[in-house]
Amino acid sequence: MPLDAAGPTLLLTSAGTSVLLDVTGGRLPSIVSWGPDLAGLDAEDAAALVRGSVPLVGNNNVDVPVRVSVLPELSDGWTGRPGLRGSRGGRSWSTAFVVTSVTLDGAEVDQFVSAGAGLVRVSATDTEAALDLELVLELLPAGLLRQRATVTNRGEPYTVDDLVLTYPVPAEADELLDLTGRWGRERLPQRSAFPAGTHLRENRKGRTGSDSAYVLHAGTPGFGFADGEVLAVHTAYSGNHTHYAERVFTGERLLGGGELLMSGEVLLGTDEHYTSPWVYGASGTGLDDVARRFHQHLRAREPRVSSDRPVTLNVWEAVYFDHDRDRLIDLAERAAALGVERYVLDDGWFGSRRDDRSGLGDWVVSRDVWPDGLHPLVDRVRGLGMQFGLWFEPEMVNADSEVARAHPEWIMAARAEWPLESRFQQVLDLGIPEAYAHVRDQMMAVLDDYDIGYLKWDHNRDLIEAGNQTDGGRAGIHAQTAAFYRLLDELRAAHPGLEIESCSSGGARVDLGVLERTDRVWVSDNIDPHDRQQMLRWTTQLIPPEYMGSHIASGRSHTTGRVHDLGFRAATAVFGHLGIEWDLAKATDDELAQLRAWLDFYKAHRGLLLGGDVVRMDGFDDRVLVHGVVAPDRSRAIIAHVVLDSPHSVPGARIRFRGLDPQRRYAVRPALVGGRPSGLVAPQWWGEPVGGDDTAYGGVVVTGAALAGVGLAAASIHPDQAVLYLVNAV
Repeated sequence: MPLDAAGPTLLLTSAGTSVLLDVTGGRLPSIVSWGPDLAGLDAEDAAALVRGSVPLVGNNNVDVPVRVSVLPELSDGWTGRPGLRGSRGGRSWSTAFVVTSVTLDGAEVDQFVSAGAGLVRVSATDTEAALDLELVLELLPAGLLRQRATVTNRGEPYTVDDLVLTYPVPAEADELLDLTGRWGRERLPQRSAFPAGTHLRENRKGRTGSDSAYVLHAGTPGFGFADGEVLAVHTAYSGNHTHYAERVFTGERLLGGGELLMSGEVLLGTDEHYTSPWVYGASGTGLDDVARRFHQHLRAREPRVSSDRPVTLNVWEAVYFDHDRDRLIDLAERAAALGVERYVLDDGWFGSRRDDRSGLGDWVVSRDVWPDGLHPLVDRVRGLGMQFGLWFEPEMVNADSEVARAHPEWIMAARAEWPLESRFQQVLDLGIPEAYAHVRDQMMAVLDDYDIGYLKWDHNRDLIEAGNQTDGGRAGIHAQTAAFYRLLDELRAAHPGLEIESCSSGGARVDLGVLERTDRVWVSDNIDPHDRQQMLRWTTQLIPPEYMGSHIASGRSHTTGRVHDLGFRAATAVFGHLGIEWDLAKATDDELAQLRAWLDFYKAHRGLLLGGDVVRMDGFDDRVLVHGVVAPDRSRAIIAHVVLDSPHSVPGARIRFRGLDPQRRYAVRPALVGGRPSGLVAPQWWGEPVGGDDTAYGGVVVTGAALAGVGLAAASIHPDQAVLYLVNAV
């Protein structure tokens, strides 16, 4: 039965964010307000705001005010993108859902209610279209609002073509910012005016993508890290997906997203259902405020990712496919002597995998390379007090592999001919139960045989023509993504302490869907610190530092060929989950001493580096970056001043230290770990070197208000150098 015609309004408030939902008149929920704190609003106030949000009937528009719900319907007069698109062979393509029940945290609601964080569940039906709908809107403790929808078919087969969910934004939000990129340069920001029509970002790669929108923001023009009203959406999904901003001629502006479905990919039989991914919304003052909400949400996740994360050595750039037991054990011993706490063996340990052209998909330890299995290496690593980690690429397969020869029908393909190869590999269809069982059982056997605490889970190609051969080539990316999530869940259930890193040609699978099931992401295959500075800066727009794999590589970058000082490589890498990707046998004694000093610094401060609030300073051109972390209690901070190229600014530029308590006094001093940056000219406020040590300075004591409002003179350093500052309340 339809809900009472009056219906409820709901006000949810958490962490300074309020959401006012209108579910009156049996209509799907509409977000009246999303963002400013409205705590204390009563029923009369809420009703006034609902009435006050009703737009005028425009000339040449439908004769009733157009009310836009979170799942917009054409039957409401909406002429923009509909929330649900589908049909029964061309029929039942337009819906008019009527709400039948509303609950808040499981309790029925039929009038105004005000609460804190909570979960609203709205059930609705369209009897003519023979469809049921359930919308879930949840305000999380961090102030994030997330939505998802489930559509259930009650009639003849129904094809779901698209399902998106939306968030309204005000007219003042006239500028957009989202991310783009490519392999080796993930997450590059791009800005534009909010256009008339649609700003659409579609991802058809079968994974999140190195060029994904990542987080789509709308804000007041010129918004920065600290200032401006900003609203943002993120589609938490690791397969094909959309983000979009839409402005229609009647003035409404929306942000939205959802899964991008391929033709015929979701065909619902009677009583079958489809559930969309979560679409997250965040609001705040400035980009840092928006990012902090995402960070707080991830930091509340169970199981929690600790800020006390082990320093990692990954051997990929040290040995590549050249797996020599003695050499790898020697690397383990060198790493342990430096204080490394986790050792990861990368690609090349299985099947015929001596290069990237064969063996992928045969997850059995190669007896050619490891005649005694991995036990000699694993036992030595564990005996040295380190965790052992191992690389897998479970969704991929080489044509030259035992599994591909035995089961060519397990290769994803839309036609009789296989898709074009990428990196000499194809995609193994985990939507086929037998293929899924093959991968799961081989991985379980390895995990059961060895003391493995960590998996690096790779995914090194886009999904092109990804069809299910056993079902006539039907599009299979939706099923593949669901199987990937299920495989992660099964492995973690069987091995509860196992940590998993999401790697996908570097940073091409970073989203809140995969991070419900993994504990770390590989930001990029490019470890060049010059490029990593920007990539780390913008990856933190969604995820906190403890989730970002951030390694110190060899002096000459294997990706770009650039040569960098160890100090710059390390000063970049410590603002993430620190690791090393370097042949330590080739490091000089001086380099090893510097590296040890940086590992000691990281361990002494990792609780702050990986647990603090991220702050990114405005006011500089892209040649100079100032960023850091501030303790949640504002007792201390670590701030980096980074010069990437000769800046436009003249000597005398000041660094402002934002995010501190304005009433407290702070001691500020440089931390010149392992030596002085190249070209350093120290400003006067550093004072004289302490005890004749040219890496130790006393600094100054200043109030938090003065550090934020006035700042301190920046040191002069050469390009591709950095100075870190320790800030401690006194």
